[in-house]
Amino acid sequence: MAGPTTAERGERQQPKKSGPPRPPLRRRLPRRRTLVLLSVATVVLGTGLGWLLYGSPWLRTEHVSVSGTRVLTPERVRSTARVPLGSALLSVDTDAIEARLRGELPRIDTVEVSRSWPHGITLKVTERVPVLLIEETGESGASGKSDEGEKSDQQGTGDGNNNKARKYVEVDKKGVRFATVSRVPDGAPLLEWDVVRGASARRFGTERLTRAAVDVARDLPAGVARDTRAVKVRSYDSVSLELRGGRTVLWGSAEQGRAKARTLTALMKAAPRARHFDVSVPTAPASSGS
Repeated sequence: MAGPTTAERGERQQPKKSGPPRPPLRRRLPRRRTLVLLSVATVVLGTGLGWLLYGSPWLRTEHVSVSGTRVLTPERVRSTARVPLGSALLSVDTDAIEARLRGELPRIDTVEVSRSWPHGITLKVTERVPVLLIEETGESGASGKSDEGEKSDQQGTGDGNNNKARKYVEVDKKGVRFATVSRVPDGAPLLEWDVVRGASARRFGTERLTRAAVDVARDLPAGVARDTRAVKVRSYDSVSLELRGGRTVLWGSAEQGRAKARTLTALMKAAPRARHFDVSVPTAPASSGS
């Protein structure tokens, strides 16, 4: 038999390669130098940005704009806010301004304080709206700050010279007594106690009865609220309304306020000449005096 050929012997003598192929050699980047350059660039950019925001004259607080006021004047809001003009816009403490406005001007319900780049601060105000007035007397204990810096044409018409010596506390729909005024504002009825406070006042307390009157005033339909002169409280379950033109509404308790409002609106449309309306039971309303 013939032996292996020379080519076959050469293949057997060559060592076999094992493992994955080696990647080609690459030139290593100077990582240390790159990191140093990146660090220096970061410091330079951070310093420049900090100077731009806090130290440059380009982003300074120069003006304060006020919107949303109804009774308060923008000048009053602006002076109470005490925004530090000339300071860096980013350094203005907007939370402190909001707290100051709500603390010193109880007429403000909410206020949104925001930056208006590049030079302004914006104050967006929402004022409280009175739904009920409480005549202030030495025994009432009613509280509320007298508002200065209000628009004089927003104070209402009043009822003549007698009102000049009286004070009225404005109460919003949440029951917050937020201001004392000397003239009756338009669209807010006066709280009246129909009888001497007796057993009902002892059982429920004056504050709870007052809160019931506020809830009734809050739930009145807009058209009825404009015509309501007084909310009269006889007891917790007997609240009535005195409307312009001598009309009256027996509301009952403050419960089911929305249902009573819908019923009263429909009842007034069905009996436009009626003088007296009863919605104390909204499912069984009544009218009379037409």
